[in-house]
Amino acid sequence: MDTKLIQQYGADILSYRLRTARQKKRMQYEDFDKQLIQLDKEETLLYRQQRNLGWEPLHPPVQKGWVRFFVLREDVARSRYATFFEGILNKINSYDYSWRKDFKKKKRRRGRKRYEVKPQYLLKPYEYEFVKMEFSEIEKTFFREVWELDWRKQPVKRYEFTEAWRFVLKVKPNMIDKVRIKDAELESKMSIIDNYLDRNDYRKRQCKLLRGYYKYKHWVKLEQYDEVDPYKNKSLLQILEIIKIN
Repeated sequence: MDTKLIQQYGADILSYRLRTARQKKRMQYEDFDKQLIQLDKEETLLYRQQRNLGWEPLHPPVQKGWVRFFVLREDVARSRYATFFEGILNKINSYDYSWRKDFKKKKRRRGRKRYEVKPQYLLKPYEYEFVKMEFSEIEKTFFREVWELDWRKQPVKRYEFTEAWRFVLKVKPNMIDKVRIKDAELESKMSIIDNYLDRNDYRKRQCKLLRGYYKYKHWVKLEQYDEVDPYKNKSLLQILEIIKIN
């Protein structure tokens, strides 16, 4: 409270809880911060509602590239231990996706660009992941401990399957036979909040309030299934035919 007001009106002026200009300004900032926190809670709630809408079948199914994963080798699949190794494979299998069936990736070697097949390996779970997978005592005997450096250059323990020769890679079309159910009202509410925060550049302040820091990261929004360019990956003749039909 300003001392001039106390001298002019006496100590009774304190009972009215009058705010100075600085206190009023600070209350405005605090109220705005509370609004940003409330917007984050509302945005999170809308996102969870959208994710819980479920799926609906897609007719006809659409192929989006190829998928590659491990399966049992033919002689192992015919053996009496097929069920045992299939149970292990279900926990450490890895999946890779590509638009090329041969899964080749362009690499530059000595100034020249060459296509090389992308390597793919079985999962090597960390120690805490290995415990959650709940392997039996017999299954644990097929794993060995290996030490690797993580992103902080610190040694971490991982578990590697010792008989990887029992599995081979298989490639099949990546078919999409279901899509998420959409709610126009939910998407409209989320779009309003997102546009408000991005247009006024309030994301930085919101992140600092929620996490205590803000790190800039460039975000590239990928095209959705219903936003795919019809002329993408089409030759000139195909584009002209599409224009004629339309």
